[in-house]
Amino acid sequence: MSANRFISPLDQMIVGFDKALRVVGGVAGSSRPNPGAHAPDCELTEQEQRHSAGLMRVNHVGEVCAQALYDAQARFARSPVMRDQFQQAGREEEDHLAWTAQRLSELGSQPSVLNPLWYAGSYVLGTIAAKLGDAHSLGFVVETERQVEAHLDSHLDKLPPQDVKSRAIVEQMRVDEAAHGASAQALGAAETPLPVKMAMRAMSRVMTTTAYYV
Repeated sequence: MSANRFISPLDQMIVGFDKALRVVGGVAGSSRPNPGAHAPDCELTEQEQRHSAGLMRVNHVGEVCAQALYDAQARFARSPVMRDQFQQAGREEEDHLAWTAQRLSELGSQPSVLNPLWYAGSYVLGTIAAKLGDAHSLGFVVETERQVEAHLDSHLDKLPPQDVKSRAIVEQMRVDEAAHGASAQALGAAETPLPVKMAMRAMSRVMTTTAYYV
């Protein structure tokens, strides 16, 4: 089958809907080994285990949002180069989605019950960013990854020191997020206006506060 085969809008919609169902349903595969797979197990108190689970649930929600953002931005990108960039970043973010889901299970917890809401809202934001043009869409990526990187730094401070499995996952996620932001910047990202940055931070606070618990 030719790689350039035309895909109708209906086919695209079906593929997108199927992906959304898999993401919010917790079905994700990783192309890279889980960074925490070979980290030693540790003893956590009940409170520490709940805390680690809450933080990893927040990180899992962030990856649900990333899947929606990159999927929308790839679909509505104005050039093949931009589409490839968003799709590649989305594949790497799917690794994060699988890793955080696995760690949540190991901690005896589960993803956020509000994942469908987080996905839908992020898809809308990604669509709006893409419709503003590739430069603004890339700028949205740069600012998103900057905020996510800072957020992951804070989690490394908050996770129990002995929870090396969770810490290994978060550390690799931080490396990947920085690389995604740098790639978007190199492709000609436009500066995101300050009011938009502030709105993004406010929305992030709502999401992280809520997802820690549910």
